[in-house]
Order: sequence, then structure tokens, then C-alpha cells
Amino acid sequence: MLGLISLMVLQRTKEIGIRKVVGASERSILLLLSKDFLQLVMISALVATPFALLVMHQWLQHFAYRMPVPAWIFIVSGLGGVCIALLTDGFHAMKAARANPVIALRSE
Repeated sequence: MLGLISLMVLQRTKEIGIRKVVGASERSILLLLSKDFLQLVMISALVATPFALLVMHQWLQHFAYRMPVPAWIFIVSGLGGVCIALLTDGFHAMKAARANPVIALRSE
């Protein structure tokens, strides 16, 4: 996740620089970079949940004492993934938003 966010910020450095020159705030740049990545994390959590539920159900059937799989486990793990993504993405997005736009646009 860290490498993907770093690559995304590196590829969009000139776009961030142009947006800052035009007058975008740090908050709008943070939202711009976080929105796309958080959508990917949420979609991956939604896709992985049924598969994990099926695998856990099959695995628990082999035990003598069975218990149902509570839904809160999947909710907590999805929220944990979103929190980790927000912290990682927020760090790199703020670093890019606070950078000098002249340096980003100098090679143009």
C-alpha cells in the first residue's frame, strides 16, 4: 500500500503543482489523492468479505465445537484497512501538498 501511494503521488506531482499554483488548498489536494485510493480499499474489502466468510465457514466445520462467524469481525477488519490507508495516504498526500510547486513544475 505504501509503494502504491508513493507511486501515485510521484506520478501526479505536476498535477499537484499546477493545482497549487491555481489556488488549491492542502485540504482539496488531500481529498483528491485520498478519494481514489479509499475507493479501491473499500471495493477490495467488499470483494474479500464473502470469500473470507466462505473459507472461515468451511474451516470451522472441521472442529467438534462449532461457532458462528460474527459480522463485526469483517466490519472491524474493513475499518482497520480504511484507517491504515488513510494514515498512509494522508502522510504522503500532505507531504506532496506542502511541497513547493515551483520544484514540481521546474522540469516542465
